[in-house]
Amino acid sequence: MDKLNTYLPLVARVLIAVLFLLAGFGKTMDVAGTAGYMASVGLPGFLAWPAIIFEIGVGVLLIAGWQTRIVGLVGAAFCIVTAVLFHNNFADQMQMVSFLKNLAIAGGFLLLAANGAGKYAVDK
Repeated sequence: MDKLNTYLPLVARVLIAVLFLLAGFGKTMDVAGTAGYMASVGLPGFLAWPAIIFEIGVGVLLIAGWQTRIVGLVGAAFCIVTAVLFHNNFADQMQMVSFLKNLAIAGGFLLLAANGAGKYAVDK
């Protein structure tokens, strides 16, 4: 069990980080499309770049394991807010799945916030 406690926080951080890095870098391929999608739910399109920077930043911080408890809390809030804003059409099964996926990721973030980065991290 000690080996699991040694390595699992790193694995958890990397798995969540990959998702955020791919999402952030993916948005850079079509910033206008991202801005349009944000506008379609009533958010100003200019928030596309802050969202991109946030997602990439969270990914980098998670991999490094720096400020993990804070990143966990902020990441959980981000996932819950984006679930409510972007995936609230529960009549559409894909939107419901995306909503629940975001809540599950928020749960992972909350575990990181509660337990910290683990052994292999800048945080100690």
